[in-house]
Amino acid sequence: MRYGKEHKQATRQRIIEVAGRRLKRDGIDGSGVATLMADAGLTNGAFYAHFDSKEDLVANAVAEQLHEQRQSFSAQPVEQIVRAYLSVQHRDNPEDGCASAALLDEIGRSTDCTKRAYTDGLLAVIDDIAARLVPDDPQSARVKTLSVFALMAGTLQLSRALAGRQLADEILEQGIQNALALLGDEH
Repeated sequence: MRYGKEHKQATRQRIIEVAGRRLKRDGIDGSGVATLMADAGLTNGAFYAHFDSKEDLVANAVAEQLHEQRQSFSAQPVEQIVRAYLSVQHRDNPEDGCASAALLDEIGRSTDCTKRAYTDGLLAVIDDIAARLVPDDPQSARVKTLSVFALMAGTLQLSRALAGRQLADEILEQGIQNALALLGDEH
């Protein structure tokens, strides 16, 4: 029995969503097609009905993760975004968090397709925030917003890498203070 177009699209979306969580938890290189498909409750054979390659899936998963981040950020004040991003909860649950903090190093070594999906998705997030910071001239806040985001992603990555929980928590708190100070009057 053949499935309809809606079923195929729903299955594809399920694969993208579970892949996004797995990729953020185990990394791109640490997540094979077999594991990603098993997470979606499907066999390896079904993979190529939905994607041309693992890189195709990775690019789609990264784009979807950034789209979800953009939606979640749109409902929050900027200060709340900073505090939630640099929270212990976010640090300790990478599979539920930001694709940037979890995957930047691997995205940097990925194909142009994945880099383009990441760039497009990230700039959409950044441009939304910049438009809230400086509604009359969002372009003027774009680079500053990107810089603050880079500070936040790096702070989160460093906090995840440290062995001492107290120092890791202090790094998060200082990151919040630094990000808010850089945003200054604009937040």
